[in-house]
Amino acid sequence: MKTIVSAVLISILMIVAAPAYSGGVATQFFKCEMDEDATEKDVVAYASKWLKSAKTMKGGKNLEAHIFFPVAVTNMGETDLIFAISAPTFAEWGTFWDSYDGSPAAAADKENEMVDCPDSALWETIKVN
Repeated sequence: MKTIVSAVLISILMIVAAPAYSGGVATQFFKCEMDEDATEKDVVAYASKWLKSAKTMKGGKNLEAHIFFPVAVTNMGETDLIFAISAPTFAEWGTFWDSYDGSPAAAADKENEMVDCPDSALWETIKVN
């Protein structure tokens, strides 16, 4: 009886745990605040420059970036926008992130004076069909 119960529990755990290891896209979301003088156009131009720099790095070739500007939102606090960077795999994200210090993208960060992004989180994103 213990063997049957164990087999059932293991099967249930595998079904529940499978989505966590499904190979989804690695996406880091940054909660950002804009400088008072910055416009959305300025932020998009900076993000484009940063992405071009990031794509030159090891692990950065397949990166994608999106900016989310709020339209109708409650309770965002100090957040003016969300900047999201995605890599097709966590392995690529890890390669990119491991080489970030001293990179062209890090240099672009140091030049940035219009956006401050103090909080971020890395998520697995799965496209729903």
